Amino acid sequence: MRIFFLIIFISLLHKYTYAGQDTQKKILANTGPATYANIDHLNNIGSNIFLTYPDSAHKIAATALILSEKLNYSFGKGRSFLNLGAIYWSQSYYPISLFCLKSAITYLPKNRPLYLSDAYRALGRTYADLKDYTQALADLDTAAYFAGKDPARLAEVYSERTYIYNLTGDYARALGFVKYSLKLNRIAKAEGHIAVLYGRMASIYLAQKNYRAAIAYNDTAAGMSIKIHNKRLLAYTYADYALAFNGLGQFAKAVDYAKKGIALSDSLGLMDAETKAFNALVSTYELKHDYLKALRYQKRFNIVKDSLTNIAKIKTVTLVQNYYDLNAKMNGLTVMAVNANAKLNEAKIKSQHIIIRMLLFSMVILLAILTGNYYFYKQKILLGNKLEVQHKELIEQKKLIEEQSANLQKVNDLKDKLFAVIGHDLRSPMANLSNIIEMFDEGYLTPEEVHDLMKNINPIIKGVGLTLSNLIEWAGSQIKGHNLTLSNVDIFLMGVEMEQTFIHALQVKNIEFVNKAYPGQGAVADENHLKVILRNLISNAIKFTSDKGKIKLSTTIENNGLIVSITDSGKGMSAEELDKLFYLNTHFSNSGTSGEKGTGIGLLLCKELVELNGGKLMVKSKLGAGSTFYFNLPLAKTYP
Repeated sequence: MRIFFLIIFISLLHKYTYAGQDTQKKILANTGPATYANIDHLNNIGSNIFLTYPDSAHKIAATALILSEKLNYSFGKGRSFLNLGAIYWSQSYYPISLFCLKSAITYLPKNRPLYLSDAYRALGRTYADLKDYTQALADLDTAAYFAGKDPARLAEVYSERTYIYNLTGDYARALGFVKYSLKLNRIAKAEGHIAVLYGRMASIYLAQKNYRAAIAYNDTAAGMSIKIHNKRLLAYTYADYALAFNGLGQFAKAVDYAKKGIALSDSLGLMDAETKAFNALVSTYELKHDYLKALRYQKRFNIVKDSLTNIAKIKTVTLVQNYYDLNAKMNGLTVMAVNANAKLNEAKIKSQHIIIRMLLFSMVILLAILTGNYYFYKQKILLGNKLEVQHKELIEQKKLIEEQSANLQKVNDLKDKLFAVIGHDLRSPMANLSNIIEMFDEGYLTPEEVHDLMKNINPIIKGVGLTLSNLIEWAGSQIKGHNLTLSNVDIFLMGVEMEQTFIHALQVKNIEFVNKAYPGQGAVADENHLKVILRNLISNAIKFTSDKGKIKLSTTIENNGLIVSITDSGKGMSAEELDKLFYLNTHFSNSGTSGEKGTGIGLLLCKELVELNGGKLMVKSKLGAGSTFYFNLPLAKTYP
């Protein structure tokens, strides 16, 4: 029985080996002369066919490597080693693959980052197959760095991450990266990688025992693998079909796909896929309680495993021998180059001896002249450098003094304006309070009337309090700068707090406040700074919104950042007013819809605090149609 099964295996191997023989001969016949363009052409062919014809791809890559060595073409050598590493990985010879891939990185130039990305990505996948997940993820991070914004390379990097997270049982993250990789692959129109990703999604759902979803994605992966001639993917797809149908209790289909997977894996030498298919077949008969067949297929698998192990040992020896033969050829080229260079150098040395003797005499004469000239020249240079440094220092000091003088004048002018406005704003509410107290003391007002008057004057007092708070905060920043304390701030909860803070002012004007911020979505910012920003922006929105108006706080996610916006249905601003809004020397303040006053310092303070927290404050407004103030902050957690 053992001999019979071995004969079947050799027959299948023979069939699939010679099926593509004509194609391989045509490819190998076009190696061509040693030119950069021809080497690049050979490497392109090798990278395109290594999954279908690995042996032919190996010969092409080796030829390209030898030609590159002849021309000392570093980029050609890097790509040849990259192709060899991919070929050895596809045949599960991971240690040799690692050696070739690391050699590729030493030759690939930094100005070809996409190929470096390919090399590090292949390293990451190989370490993943060796179950060194920490190193695998580190290499994939490097691959993503070199990929830059290239969608195809980034898609491949994220695809390999899904493979690792699936192996480690982090299915949610694996599915997230699959979907993101699919999006990038569709942009890059990489049909081959899309097929692999559908197969990976099937494996993820299979691991979660969602068999129907696994079969659905397997259908897509199998169809695409046939279309693009990816036999490796098709073999794994057959094995996944068998496992999924086992889970659904459809044993006849499970047996059929398991046998297909075994046959195809045999032809390709994929031990992992064949093991998976045999295990599925044995599991099928165990679930059917047909233990005799289960035992029979387990024995057959053991026989095939032993046979494949022997063949793999023989092939490993062959591969190692091929590597040493290739290395010997490259060393031979190096020796020939060294000998040729030695003869050329000998002739050059003889001619150089004659020239040196003639030059020595001239140099002795010139040396005495140059020594005297050098001394005087150096003294002149030192003096010139010293004067130039002093001149530059004087110019820099002059510029600094002029800038400081201009800034001081601006701040002084602003200070005069602020004190004048704040003095006026404080005088009115204090006079009102004083009058109310006197009238109450003299009996002209009842407690109920005082209570009603206090309700009306309360927003004015709070507005004055906000103005003083802004002034203190801004003055402190001008004198000693801000201290930044970053934390995870929930904008929705802060919006709830702002609504309670301004509830009386909102009720007085019958304004609707709508909190549309994402609950639980945090931003990285200083909480106190953010409160000052929202307090000023919402206060301004209330100030310039008429009765029965609407104010909305909302957040959106854009480019890994959180956009916070406050929109009102107020009177808006003209284009001329927008141009002056955020500048120290042109800022202004208008009266609100109910005659509310302000200094305009609040918006300048908001701009400072937003920029201090890594964002930018912007505004959109149309006269008579309301305004939207919005700013960006870093997300507390970055999503792919």
